[in-house]
Amino acid sequence: MQLHEIKKNVESLDNKFDALVGSLDLPQRHETIERLNAETLADGFWSNQRAAQVVINELNVNRTLVNEYEAIKDALVSINETYEMIRLESDEDLLALYEEEYLSLATIFEAFEIKVLLSDKYDNNNAIIEIHPGAGGTESHDFAAMLYRMYTRYIERKDFKIEVMDYLAGEEAGIKSVVFKVSGPLAYGYFKSEKGVHRLVRISPFDGSGRRHTSFAAVSVTPEISNVELEIPDSDIIMETHRATGAGGQHINKTDSAVRLIHKPTGITAGSQSGRSQHANRDEAMALLKARVLLMMEEAHIAELDKITGVKSAIEWGSQIRSYVLHPYTLVKDTRTNYEEGNAEKVLDGELDNFIYRYLSMGEK
Repeated sequence: MQLHEIKKNVESLDNKFDALVGSLDLPQRHETIERLNAETLADGFWSNQRAAQVVINELNVNRTLVNEYEAIKDALVSINETYEMIRLESDEDLLALYEEEYLSLATIFEAFEIKVLLSDKYDNNNAIIEIHPGAGGTESHDFAAMLYRMYTRYIERKDFKIEVMDYLAGEEAGIKSVVFKVSGPLAYGYFKSEKGVHRLVRISPFDGSGRRHTSFAAVSVTPEISNVELEIPDSDIIMETHRATGAGGQHINKTDSAVRLIHKPTGITAGSQSGRSQHANRDEAMALLKARVLLMMEEAHIAELDKITGVKSAIEWGSQIRSYVLHPYTLVKDTRTNYEEGNAEKVLDGELDNFIYRYLSMGEK
């Protein structure tokens, strides 16, 4: 890059950084860090490990944001000093250093910007993800498995943890349904962009005639909400049990310990098979069911406000959000942001950050 081009890019980053600082609210961040740190030192902090982990996650998120803010501020000072040196003494080595500093700063800033954008109510919570194939039999079941693999690879890249809560294999291949929990800082914030219907176009490996098929799969993303203040009467719940299964359809225990709960008034369902007993799975499923019912109530409130104000909600539930085309060309396109990438294999291997970044940036506009 030429000197003037790098300088222009640095100025753009500097302006965006200044704009983000207001959203960051540093004084409040420092107060939050002090308060949470004091909580971790209190007697009995680890007596409720789930609640303690929520506090630890929030503390880590705030510390990371403050540390990255300081690092970017220092990097901007350093890169501007390098520019002043180039103005005084034109040197190829200094120009190469200037470009190197800019590229490093741009990478760090993009990651920082995403974290600042992840400031909604539940963004710092763990995420419960559910994948269901659409009509189409084995082909759509295989697409659901492709999405599951894509997310597990992304989880590995983010150094998150995954716990399979419910798994139902397809008869011939793929997945009939899967529910899994993703644990880590800002897990829900990152994964909320995946909520909606995904579409695959390819030559089906299950079609002997080599025809092109279009398949769909729905992805549901719910934040894990601890200690939900919501009472659901037993009379409003239907409980179904079945034998837990793993990948390939094999039974993973000899009793009907897996649990599926149905909330009769809304039709909302939640299941779990990760616990060692039916009781443990019912508790896990109930916590998820309460979170989903609570979110539905909040969304109903937003919809009511939409009617009053005439404002359209940002998210269209159940709409197609992304297409993965593998034939006759390769392309992955997000229909909400219009962002696209030609290397579909890379995306299906878990490289989702660009899609997530565009979605989060769109929400700020």
